[in-house]
Formats: sequence, C-alpha cells, structure tokens
Amino acid sequence: MRIMGLLKADKESEAGVPPSPELMQKMGKFIEEIMKAGVLSATDGLQPSSKGKRVRLSEGKFTVTDGPFPETKEVVGGYWMIQVKSKEEAVEWASRCPASDNEVIEVRQVLEFADFPADVQKAAAKFPEMQAQSGQQRR
Repeated sequence: MRIMGLLKADKESEAGVPPSPELMQKMGKFIEEIMKAGVLSATDGLQPSSKGKRVRLSEGKFTVTDGPFPETKEVVGGYWMIQVKSKEEAVEWASRCPASDNEVIEVRQVLEFADFPADVQKAAAKFPEMQAQSGQQRR
C-alpha cells in the first residue's frame, strides 16, 4: 500500500526560515534509512504558503486566494510517499522521523484505483494511466 506522510507547516517554515543544519542532517539520515529499506517513493519540502494559492470551487465558480494562509495547522510543509505492507509499518516510519516538539505528521493511505466501487472503475476505464499507476505502485 502507498502511504503519504504529511508534515505540517509551522510558524518558522511559513515565515520562510530554513531548517537548521542539525535538523537537515537528522532528516537526511531518516530519508537514507527509508531509501535503504526500499520503501521511499518520493519526498519533498514545500515553499511557504505565502508563495502558494488556493483554488476553491463553489456553486460552479472557481475562486483563487493568494497565500499566506492564516492557519498553519491547515498547511502542509512537506511530505514523503512510501510503499509499505501495512499502516502499522507506516506509523513506525513516521515515529522515526526527526520532528520538533508538538510537530504533527499525518499518515494517510493513498486511494488506489482498485479501492473504488466497480461502477466508478468502469466510468474511469478510459483512463488507463490511472489504473497503471495504481497497479505498478503496489507492494
């Protein structure tokens, strides 16, 4: 199963303050562990929300809001995607991630094509790349 670990932004990351060299060394070791275990698919930090936009659909119309966004608890600061056998394994990896006090790492399973009901799969049958991506990501 594919699992995404979402690292929440904080006041410092939202202000554009880079992580300390010590934290980057710890994060580098953590990422190296995941890579050596063969479960890492992708990982990235994200620019502050002040450099982003939110696109909202309401009553058939799109509204674009420029960042920054007021609630950092709603902002993702980075992520990693891993391919593991269970949610418990994903939680174990998340618990190894170097984090600051009170930092939150959200662990969520990716919704795979096979997870959809048959009628939804049939409606999406003309999108074989969705099926292929989902199928080749399985472990």
